[in-house]
Order: sequence, then C-alpha cells, then structure tokens
Amino acid sequence: MLQDPILLIGGSGIVGRWTARFLRTAHPDVPLLIGGRDLAKAEEAASEIGNAQAARIDLAAANLGLGERPVGAVAIFFTDITVAALRFAQARGVPYISISPAIHEVGPEVAAYMHKPDVAPVVLGTEWLVGATTLPTLEFAKAFGRVEAIRIGALLDEQDEGGPASFADLERQTQAVPAVLARRDGAWFWRTGDDAKAEFRATDGTAMEASALSPHDVVGLATATDAPNVEFNLAIGVSSSRRRDEPMSTELIIELAGEDQVGQPIRTRHAVVHPQGQMPLTGLGVALVLERLTGLDGKPAAPAGLYFPYRLLDPTVYFARLEQAGGEILKLEV
Repeated sequence: MLQDPILLIGGSGIVGRWTARFLRTAHPDVPLLIGGRDLAKAEEAASEIGNAQAARIDLAAANLGLGERPVGAVAIFFTDITVAALRFAQARGVPYISISPAIHEVGPEVAAYMHKPDVAPVVLGTEWLVGATTLPTLEFAKAFGRVEAIRIGALLDEQDEGGPASFADLERQTQAVPAVLARRDGAWFWRTGDDAKAEFRATDGTAMEASALSPHDVVGLATATDAPNVEFNLAIGVSSSRRRDEPMSTELIIELAGEDQVGQPIRTRHAVVHPQGQMPLTGLGVALVLERLTGLDGKPAAPAGLYFPYRLLDPTVYFARLEQAGGEILKLEV
C-alpha cells in the first residue's frame, strides 16, 4: 500500500480526472493529491474521485507551494516550461511522469535526469495516448523477422473533448514547429513543407488528409525494432463511428511492412479504437505507468532510470486493462 499520495498536477483537467478514476477503480485505498492553480477546481475533482485531497500548486514557489507535505509520485498533465515539477520530484526522490513535452522540448528534462540519474525514475511520457500506439505496434512486430516500415495514422475526431492544456499542446506541436522528425532509409530527417503532408485510411476505409507529427513513438519504435522507415501522421476530422451515425471515437491505424520469420514479404494493418475518444486512453496509460513506478501493480517499484512508457508497461496487462476500459484492437485488411 502506497502511504504518501500520488500528486496529479493538473489533476482537475480531463486527462487528470481519467487518470484518477482509473487509479481509484483499481486501487480504492491509494491516496491521491489533486494539484492545480485553481484550488476550487482541484477540490471539486478531489471530492468527485473520493479518498483524495486538493492542493494549490505554484510552479514558481519553493516546493511547488506544498511545503513539507509528502508525496509518493508526481504526474504532470501540461507543459512545465520551468521543469519545476521534475526538480520537486527529484528533491523528494519520488517517480515522475510528464506527458506534454515534444521531441524538440525534452532537453531540460533529460538534462535534469542526467544530473541526478540515481535519485528516482523519470518517464518521458509523450507517446501518443501514452502507450496506446507503441505497445500494440511492438506486439504486432513480433510476427516479423525484419520490420522495414512502420506507419502510424492517428485520427482525432473534431468533436473529441480535449481541454485547454491538451489543445495548447496539440497546437504547439502541429503549428508552431516548422519540421517533424521521421526516419527514412535508416536516416533521421525533418519533414517540412509538402513532405509533412500525408494521407491514411481510417478503419472504415475513408481516406484522411493528415499532417506529420513526431511524438516519442517515432524514436522509440525505430530504436526498438530497428525499422529504417518510421513515420507518424495525425488527421483531425470525422471518425469512422460518426460516419456510421454513432458517437465519435478515436482511431490509431498501425501499418507494418517487412519480412516474416522465413524471409517472405509480410504486411499487417491494425487499429486501436476507443469509443470515448483520446482522453480515456491517455488517462489509462498514465495510471498504468504510475502503478508500475510505485509498485501498486504488486511488483517491486521501478528503479531509478529514464524511461518511455512502453519500457515500463507489461503488454498483457495493458491489453487487458484496455479492454476493461472499453478500448478495442481491430485487425484490418491490408
């Protein structure tokens, strides 16, 4: 049983509440501390979740304004340009996960870890929906003897509820960044201009116009599989479920190409779908990472280190919890 509360900075937001709900469902007695700039909102969220307290967080204050209040882990759901939350976690020697900084923004977090590598685990959590792409992709890759190409297409329904912090992150990563990282023929390069435009087919076969994006999935999957070609594309529009006159959903299209175990050409195409959109999947991923970091999953707590989420999570556990949460994995026609 974790004695000190898990601090969720931005926990009154949409993803934070989903994370808290998943933690509360799986671990009714784990203490939670909902932190935010607006104490009233944090108190409302804490009351809704149960067995939770609220605290006002000031990233510019010493100890985030918490004084000597103990915490067992820290998760932050928006971009902290001061890295104050990470420095706070390191000072307390507790695990930390962030889910917002993009590839071109991770330098401060990596530097903070390098200066104190033995203090506590640090998770760079900006995989698309925190493991919903990487874990299935790595599972599908097991059918290959050699992976030649990985192409990810994320379909975000225009009606998907994201919240201010989520939309700010997405706008920053899709509009403010002039180039997007990908791997082609074994070399890393930055997609710009027309090369950053793409198209993929949704689960119902509809062609979706997309733009390049480079969440940590790109570097993680390329390194894990040694695939010489890896790219990630994002489309915002009407999801397949809405085209069937059903409520909106979110879709992840995962396409792999290469050779099977005996050297024959093979291609696969799958989709990860959730009928309530992107936020439940993101919250689930963060909750599972926090469980692994703190040992709430019944295993020894994760040792100090620098991690991506997929390096911590057990695929079998993830897929079971994904199904419990209403998510689904579909095998699609190539």
